[in-house]
Amino acid sequence: MPIPIVNSIASWFLKKRFHQIELFLKYPNEVQMELLNNLIKTAKNTEIGTKYDFSTISNYKTFCERVPISTYEDVEATIERSRLGENNIFWPTPIKWFAKSSGTTAGKSKFIPVSVESLEDCHYAASKDLLCMYLNNNPESQLFVGKGLRLGGSKELYKDNGTVYGDLSAILIANMPFWAEFSSTPSNEVSLMADWETKMQAIVNETVQENVTSLAGVPSWMLVLLNQVLETTGEDTLFDIWPNLEVYFHGGVSFDPYIEQYNKILPKDSFRYYEIYNASEGFFAIQDQNSVKELLLMLDYGIFYEFIPMDSYGSTSEKIIPLNEVEIGKNYAIVITTNAGLWRYKIGDTVKFTSVSPYRIKVTGRTKHHINVFGEELIIENAEEALRKVTKATHSEIVDYTVAPIFMQGRNKGAHEWMIEFKTPPQSVDDFTVQLDIALQNVNSDYEAKRFNNTTLNLLKINVARKNLFYDWLKKEGKLGGQHKVPRLSNSRDFLEELIHLNL
Repeated sequence: MPIPIVNSIASWFLKKRFHQIELFLKYPNEVQMELLNNLIKTAKNTEIGTKYDFSTISNYKTFCERVPISTYEDVEATIERSRLGENNIFWPTPIKWFAKSSGTTAGKSKFIPVSVESLEDCHYAASKDLLCMYLNNNPESQLFVGKGLRLGGSKELYKDNGTVYGDLSAILIANMPFWAEFSSTPSNEVSLMADWETKMQAIVNETVQENVTSLAGVPSWMLVLLNQVLETTGEDTLFDIWPNLEVYFHGGVSFDPYIEQYNKILPKDSFRYYEIYNASEGFFAIQDQNSVKELLLMLDYGIFYEFIPMDSYGSTSEKIIPLNEVEIGKNYAIVITTNAGLWRYKIGDTVKFTSVSPYRIKVTGRTKHHINVFGEELIIENAEEALRKVTKATHSEIVDYTVAPIFMQGRNKGAHEWMIEFKTPPQSVDDFTVQLDIALQNVNSDYEAKRFNNTTLNLLKINVARKNLFYDWLKKEGKLGGQHKVPRLSNSRDFLEELIHLNL
C-alpha cells in the first residue's frame, strides 16, 4: 500500500480516536466510574459476581465494602481452576490465554488471565493509540516507509487443558492480524524461537536486511541486541544500517541508566524516544508528548484504577483511594479491576502523579523492591536518579546493578551494598562511591538523615561485577529474555549473595 494512503488512513483513525481520548481527558472520573459499573454488570453472573452480589452494587462505596483487595497469592487458586478449563469464575467470557509472568527474576511464575476483551480493548487498542499519539506529534513521520523492529521475550506457547500460556509478547504475536507481520520484523517464526541466544543472532541476520524505521522493546535487552547488530555489521551507529530509523518505543524497566549508551549509537537530535507502561495485567499509560517523560494514564481500556498511598501500604491503617483523590508528588501502589477478571488486584508497581489535569504519571518502582531496613525508604526512582547523575559526572556507563542491605552486627552500623556491572567504568570506583552516596542523599531525605554523621548508615559499598555477570546469572536460572528483569532493590541479601558467589 502506498505510504500517502497509509498516512491518510492513520490520520483518519487518529481523529476518530482523539475524540474518545478527549472524552476521558475532560471527564476522567465519570469515565472511570462508568467503566467500573460496566465491569460489575458484565460479571454479575460469574462465580465472583454471585459471591459478592454484584447485581446489587450500584456505587463505588458498596464495591469497596464488598470486594476485598487481592494479591496474586489470594487469587492463584481460582486462576488455576480457570487455567484448567473452568469458565465463568471471575469473568463471563472464556479465558483461553494466560500470560506467564515472574514480574522479576526472583519471583515465582504467575499466570495472568488474558481475555478476548483485554486483548482487543486494552493491549491492541494501546498499540494503536501509541502510534496515533506519535503521528499526531510528528506529522512529518515516515514510520510506514519501513518496518518496526520488535523485541519481546517471546518463547513458545504451551497448551494445557484447552488453554494456552506463555509470555504476553508471544500471546500478542500469535493473535495479531495477518497483515501486522508485514509491517514488523523479525518474522513471527524468529520472534517465537525458544532459545534466546540463537534467536538474538537470527534477529540480527534478518533485520539488518530490512528498512527499519522504529524499535520496540525493553531497554536492557534491546541494547544487547543493538550492540550485536553493530558488532555483526561492523558499523559505528545504527543510522549506518537503518538510515530511516526515527523512534524507539520502550518500557518494562527505567530508561535512565541506559540513555547515554543509546545516544552513542543513535546520535541524531531528531531521533525520538517514546515510553510506554504496560504489563501482563494490562496496558496502563503512554507518553503523549515529544521529549516529555510523563505518561498519560489511559482511562478507557477496561481497567478501573485505585491507589494506596505508600506511607500507609501494608499497615493496619492502609488506605485505598479512587483516581479523583490522588495528589501530585505522592508515591502510590496501583490497584486494578480489569476486563480480564482481576478484581481490586495489587499489581506491585508504584507511581507518582505529575499532573491531575490530565492524569499523568511517572513509574517509581515496585512495592516489594525497595530498601527500608533502617527507615531510609529508598525506592528505585531514587537509585536510578542518583545513578544517572553520577554516571554522567564520571563519564561512566552501567550494564546492570542490584542493591541490598548490610545488616547491623554488634556495634557495626548498617550500609547499602551495590553490585554494579560497568560497560565503561569510572576512573576511580572510590570517587564514584562517594558521589553516588551524596547523590542518594540529595534525592532522598530519609537516606540523608540516616547517613548524617554515620548515625545509622555507613558509606555505601560497591562491588564491581565482572563482564556478563548478570547475563550469566540469568542464563543459569533459565531467564534470558525481554520479559525478565533483575531485582534492583531488596530488603534481603539472597540475590546479592548469589551474585557475589558467581562473581568470584
